[in-house]
Amino acid sequence: MNLRMKTTTALVSLGLLASPAFADMEAATAFLDAEIGDLSTLTRAEQEAEMQWFVDAAQPFAGMDIKVVSETIDTHSYESKVLAPAFTAITGIKVTHDLIGEGDVVEKLQTQMQSGENIYDGYVNDSDLIGTHWRYQQVRNLTDWMAGEGADVTSPTLDIDDFVGLSFTTGPDGKVYQLPTQQFANLYWFRYDWFNDDKNKADFKEKYGYDLGVPVNWSAYEDIAEFFTGRDLSHMGVDGEVFGNMDYGKKDPSLGWRYTDAWMSMAGMGDKGEPNGLPVDEWGIRVNEQSQPVGSCVARGGATNGPAAVYAVTKAIEWLQKYSPPSAAGMTFSEAGPIPAQGNVAQQMFWYTAFTAASVKPDLPVMNEDGTPKWRMAPSPHGVYWEEGMKVGYQDAGSWTLMQSTPVDRAKAAWLYAQFVTSKTVDVKKAHTGLTFIRESTIQHDSFTERAPKLGGLVEFYRSPARVQWSPTGTNVPDYPKLAQLWWQNIGDAMSGAKSPQEALDSLCADQERVLERLERAGIQGDIGPKLNEEMDPEHWLSQPGAPKAKLENEDDEPVTIAYDELIKSWQ
Repeated sequence: MNLRMKTTTALVSLGLLASPAFADMEAATAFLDAEIGDLSTLTRAEQEAEMQWFVDAAQPFAGMDIKVVSETIDTHSYESKVLAPAFTAITGIKVTHDLIGEGDVVEKLQTQMQSGENIYDGYVNDSDLIGTHWRYQQVRNLTDWMAGEGADVTSPTLDIDDFVGLSFTTGPDGKVYQLPTQQFANLYWFRYDWFNDDKNKADFKEKYGYDLGVPVNWSAYEDIAEFFTGRDLSHMGVDGEVFGNMDYGKKDPSLGWRYTDAWMSMAGMGDKGEPNGLPVDEWGIRVNEQSQPVGSCVARGGATNGPAAVYAVTKAIEWLQKYSPPSAAGMTFSEAGPIPAQGNVAQQMFWYTAFTAASVKPDLPVMNEDGTPKWRMAPSPHGVYWEEGMKVGYQDAGSWTLMQSTPVDRAKAAWLYAQFVTSKTVDVKKAHTGLTFIRESTIQHDSFTERAPKLGGLVEFYRSPARVQWSPTGTNVPDYPKLAQLWWQNIGDAMSGAKSPQEALDSLCADQERVLERLERAGIQGDIGPKLNEEMDPEHWLSQPGAPKAKLENEDDEPVTIAYDELIKSWQ
């Protein structure tokens, strides 16, 4: 019997799942016995004390029905199917935790923002919307909430500083607007066994003149993609056609995420800065010293249609066409995700660690008999325009978000649930299930030291200082829902060949500026909303230091690789 069934059986045997009015520590004890055990950073006594606090704090809301929503990934499925029933049994608050598509979550939240109607009492909303939430002030900022109206339902053991993604959910005003409940990074994925094969290494060295290894830059990635595409790997027992790259290209909302999720920063389009480039970010949007967006096109000081952005899109299309499975061009994010684990892909530049759990299943062709993976993850290589000090990749931080339009009592009940599913009592077990780390204490837990060899570098990455170079969309983006939809529509035109990369990006930056202009005219974001620069000769901006950057004469720099084992040592 799996742990979820044990938990449910234990709670039902106590009559607590069916009768939440009986919520008390008996339900909590059953939950801790059946589901948590030693997989917690807290001792059993500390777990029981934390659960007792939830029992006591929830009493005013016992019998209340609340609804929360998140996208559908393993972590949230665990919250919805295991933690929500346990929370109901322990607190008497009945939670319906809906699982829907990421785009649908944003649509529901946008509808609630526009209508003021309380659709959900709590949202797991990506921190990509931090610029939206800070400017519109339609979500409760949690800093003030925890100190004021929500103080009586804020856990003394929440330990807000233990959350590793807090900088992503903090506005320029220093206030925390969202509480992370899952995080995953966009990293480089490769077949460690293929890269360490003597014949492959010798053949690569003979052809390219340098060692096969983890690519540090895009030139090396391209050579490796070319080398493995169509290569005969029968000497390693690999059947079927082999490809040197995996990606996706269908005109679909997920194509937009493919690019706004830091592909441009990986190429080197924006400015230096952590967690995001300033004054120009990875969307190509420039802000002034007051954090007001002032342009997206190069003519206004933006970089969305600049040479580095054109280079970024051109390379992605070229690699998709030359080195990827033919079906990849017609795939979405979710369709493309499982393909590398099927065993015929050498590497993938743009691979989300959220796929780790699905990529370490014992029966997969990318797994060894001893339970270790034949693959590894490593830092993403960077493009020719990239400079030290720039962000080099994306990190998703799905975070609990409380709308101002949600009645106080319902927001308090939802806040209790949000804290329960992120509590130190449950977080280690949740992290083992979904492999989406949110707490430093969890990352350092002994159980992950033991499991690290079977997770392909995930634990090493999250324990390394390198992780700060991966971040979500930052505060330059003033209205994520309105602007994000422009990306997949315009990039889709480049992917299909309807437009050149330059034409598609010219259209994209113009579309973005039309939205910025409408927000500026409406004045609804006050003195932190957009204030567009006057258009100038693009050469004025291209000749300035930083982004937008002038076109390089040679966009194929010297390829550089590094041995994976040396890379891991540098992290440690």
